[in-house]
Amino acid sequence: MSAWVLPDHIADVLPSEARHIEELRRGVLDTARGYGYELVMPPLLEHLESLLTGTGEALGLQTFKLVDQLSGRTLGLRADSTPQVARIDAHLLNRQGVARLSYCGPVVHTRIDRPLASREPLQFGAEIYGHAGQEADLEVIELAQACLRSAGVRGLQLDMADVRVIDAVLAPVSLSSAQEARIHAALNAKDVAELEVLARDLPAAVRHDLCALPNLFGGTAVLDEAQRVLQPSPALHAALDGLRWLASHAQGQGMAVSIDLADLRGYAYYTGMRFALFALGTEGGSGQALELARGGRYDEVGAVFGRNRPAVGFSLDLKELVAAVAPRPLVAAIRAPWGMDASLRQAIAELRAQGHTVVCALPGHEHHVDEFHCDRELVPDAARRGAWTVQPLQTEISQ
Repeated sequence: MSAWVLPDHIADVLPSEARHIEELRRGVLDTARGYGYELVMPPLLEHLESLLTGTGEALGLQTFKLVDQLSGRTLGLRADSTPQVARIDAHLLNRQGVARLSYCGPVVHTRIDRPLASREPLQFGAEIYGHAGQEADLEVIELAQACLRSAGVRGLQLDMADVRVIDAVLAPVSLSSAQEARIHAALNAKDVAELEVLARDLPAAVRHDLCALPNLFGGTAVLDEAQRVLQPSPALHAALDGLRWLASHAQGQGMAVSIDLADLRGYAYYTGMRFALFALGTEGGSGQALELARGGRYDEVGAVFGRNRPAVGFSLDLKELVAAVAPRPLVAAIRAPWGMDASLRQAIAELRAQGHTVVCALPGHEHHVDEFHCDRELVPDAARRGAWTVQPLQTEISQ
């Protein structure tokens, strides 16, 4: 095997795609800044306990571990930036009011969680700390939508769930963590037969509600159906009313909305509403619904850092996003000859200072320009000796 073969699910990003990813990165960061989010840059690695405390077993399995040669302590390469941002909010900023924070950087996973995924996503995210109300939930959903639309995604669908629904259903009984895990797995798989087996010794009302949950998915009418068929409780009503309020506002902004009350992805992490945004018809995609952003409320994320603040946010992978949207056109550029003439070099410098891309054709390589659309050229000004002018390129460089 060649020494230059990369590890499985790790890939180089070549110029055209890298340019597009960078443009998307700038777009989503500018969009977040427009909503008042401040950029933070947590480190790629830190002490393992800081990365994993309170995040659940799944993130631990996704995290690469190594030994710090300076201290002998175990370090981790971050698999998710949210715990780090929670640490920053709790220990470094320590604000009393609302903090809006965004981030963008690589994370590394030990394994993929779905086919064709990368083990080195470029994760962008935004989070609100310090506000427990649904206003923050809605703002995060709106920002996620705005970021995707800034990238050129259209036809968005919002899929929502709330972990408080299953908490309300199971509240009357005491289960071991192993029993809960098996029930959650059966709900995620919508395996009613397995649920009936797992719930056979539970009270009839709890058994009925567990077996009803897998069928409670679809449009917003699901919320009314859940209100009708599930055992009433204040916690259940709060969860359903919250989803109904968010769905109403999302629909008012032109998003299709779906509800799945048996969706328990990230159950150990989220404390309330969770959502995903799907692109129904991306220009560069396959036409199938593609999950591009995911998030929700995770009020316990900062507790392990000594500051239990309300928190809600979302993240997306720019490498996934770039594959879902149409390629952008090459940047228009000016082709210039290479030379040491002072007037030529000054003309090139002035054009670049004005924001133009100027590509100097090196001797012997006049027709090799791959990543720019050279539609103009810098030529001597026939009317002024020693001056240079830009004119349309008569024969464009083949791309």
